[in-house]
Amino acid sequence: MLNIAESSSRFSSRDRRHFIVIARGSAFECAAIMEYLFDSGEITSDDYNSYFKRLEEISKMLFAVIRKLENNK
Repeated sequence: MLNIAESSSRFSSRDRRHFIVIARGSAFECAAIMEYLFDSGEITSDDYNSYFKRLEEISKMLFAVIRKLENNK
């Protein structure tokens, strides 16, 4: 979320894209954390699946923004 906010203060598409790419990487890091929590029994499979679906949707949205910013060069 903070990388997305920081990207909004950038003037060039290239700079904005950089922070969106970092934000997408953070979503993947969250997915790894959710997998660890599930494997260690800290969250249920229902919770894991719910979080994973949300992260997948976020990743797709960020990828769409990245592609759009690439096309604005």
